[in-house]
Amino acid sequence: MGRLIAVVLFIAVLVPGVLLARAWAQAAGHRAVAAAAVEFAVPTPEGSATLRRQAQHGRRVRRLGFLLGVVGIVVSVVLFGEASVFLWAPALAIGLLTGVVLAEATRPRPRWRTGTAARRPRRSEQISLFLLWSMRVVMAAELVTAVLMWQQDNLPDSVGWVAIVVPAATWVLAEVALLRVLVRPVPAEGADVPVDEALRTWTTHLVTAATSVLALLPLGTLLLAAGIDLGDRVTDGFDLLPVALVAGGFASLAAGLAVAVFLVTWLRPIRSNDRALAG
Repeated sequence: MGRLIAVVLFIAVLVPGVLLARAWAQAAGHRAVAAAAVEFAVPTPEGSATLRRQAQHGRRVRRLGFLLGVVGIVVSVVLFGEASVFLWAPALAIGLLTGVVLAEATRPRPRWRTGTAARRPRRSEQISLFLLWSMRVVMAAELVTAVLMWQQDNLPDSVGWVAIVVPAATWVLAEVALLRVLVRPVPAEGADVPVDEALRTWTTHLVTAATSVLALLPLGTLLLAAGIDLGDRVTDGFDLLPVALVAGGFASLAAGLAVAVFLVTWLRPIRSNDRALAG
């Protein structure tokens, strides 16, 4: 009976990760609509220049993130020696994801003439609110889990600092980028409106996806470590907590990898080639 309960609990904990992956698969529709709107419009010269500048800025800052990841690998080698053989992939991933969020938070303002919109763009028109709030909930859960494990001496100080400071700083950058998307003025020329909406959609999804991955993967690792540690203790009867923690860890890791796959597809810049108008 205990094994059956454990299996049911394991499956139940996996469900949120499956739902999150499904929601990101559906979010591809936002990208398709935004890209099609740009292709059906003829942007002004300022709009075309904005697309090029935004694409160049994103590539440059993401390269900076890659360099930060390489620096993180070097630092891990210096601090942990042979143990760093398992840390190069997390260090590189942290650098790349931080570069994605930093690129969106520091995007230059478009140079087109701005106007006053009759209605400001709504957040729900840019991204599913489920994806946005799931990112915030997962990030909060990762920070709380890291703090609790650190307080109980289940994390070394060096790991504890990284597990708290890096996600928290990325979360702050993400909220800055999301706020800029909302308060940025709209273009005065109607032909540039689809470009502006596509840029807002791209930024919102990139920031949400990168921050979600940066929260889900550490959260999954922490939950697995906690579950395995609790599983080694001797208790009276059947203890479901280790099973729930291990299942939650697997679900977080699987969801983080799934979101990372969708994130890669969003890194392609927006292009305006008049393909739809050419027939």
